[in-house]
Amino acid sequence: MSALIEVVLGSRNRKKSREVAEILAPHGIEVVSIADFPEVREVVEDGATFAENAARKASQPALALGRWVIGEDSGLMVDALGGRPGVYSARFSGPGATDETNNARLMEELAAVPAEQRIAAYVCSIALADPTGTIRLRSDGRCRGLIINEPRGENGFGYDPYFLIREYHRTFGELSARVKHQISHRARALAAFIPGLIKLLREG
Repeated sequence: MSALIEVVLGSRNRKKSREVAEILAPHGIEVVSIADFPEVREVVEDGATFAENAARKASQPALALGRWVIGEDSGLMVDALGGRPGVYSARFSGPGATDETNNARLMEELAAVPAEQRIAAYVCSIALADPTGTIRLRSDGRCRGLIINEPRGENGFGYDPYFLIREYHRTFGELSARVKHQISHRARALAAFIPGLIKLLREG
């Protein structure tokens, strides 16, 4: 299917951009990463919620570029840690955080927590801004799982190798992209988002 329209994703994370692009491609929507626009200033993610950060990551680049922009913010919320790392998921281990250092800190903080109490959820918020920077559409998605002790699988990114989907007996790191694109927090947020997105892009 030819692209309905090109939309910018307000994320410089290439793996995340690729995942969103793969989910939207069957709907005729082409996704371009904000990383392709180095002149656009980095958004300060200082919101108290995923929804606030998603709105910032949509509206600020949209205003700078004069284009439709999808903002997405997501992360891991662990029940035993009072919902942390939450909005700090990407920088859980401090300045210069990487997937490896974030996962290491997660393992440290959960060291004394029994396996059955390591319940967690991946959470995703998505927002769409029009070329004036006005938020026109919002959506949220959530996927429940369990944090395991040892990483499993090479797929995905972030906390994926430690996030076990109990129904599948596999981590996000082990699941194929096809399955993940159906059950993940991001896939669920996008499923609710896509009808409105298509409508607005057609009108716009």
